[in-house]
Amino acid sequence: MADLSVYGGLFAVALVAATLFPLQSEALLAGLLIAHKQPVWILVAVASVGNVAGSTINWALGRSIEKLRDKRWFPIKQRALDRAENWYKRFGRWTLLLSWTPVVGDPLTMIAGVLREPLWSFLLIVAIAKTARYAVIAALIAL
Repeated sequence: MADLSVYGGLFAVALVAATLFPLQSEALLAGLLIAHKQPVWILVAVASVGNVAGSTINWALGRSIEKLRDKRWFPIKQRALDRAENWYKRFGRWTLLLSWTPVVGDPLTMIAGVLREPLWSFLLIVAIAKTARYAVIAALIAL
C-alpha cells in the first residue's frame, strides 16, 4: 500500500509540474531513486506518464483558448498569433523535444495546442522528451 501512495504522489507531482504551476518533479524522483525502495523503471515510467499527462492538459487548454481567438477581449492579437504560427510551421513539431526544459517547456506545450498540433504527434514527441529527461536523471543517480 505504501508503494501505491509513493507512485500516486510521484504521478501527481509530475502532472502538476508539467502544467504552468511551478513544481519540481525531478527532486522527488531523485529522492525516491536514492532511497532504493521502488524499482527504477517503475519510478521513471510513473513520472513520465504523469508529466506527459500534465503537458497534455496544457495542449488541451491551448486548443480551447484557440476557440476564443476571434473575441475582441482575447489577450493575444491576431498578428502575434500569426507570427507564432509561422514560427511553429518553420521549426515544426520537433520544438516539442524541448518540452522538458524549465521555463520554456510548459508554455511550448500550450502553444502546440493553440497551433493545432495533432494529438498523436504531440504525445509521441513529448513522451520521448520527458521520458529521456527522467531516464538521464535515473542514470546520473545510478552512477
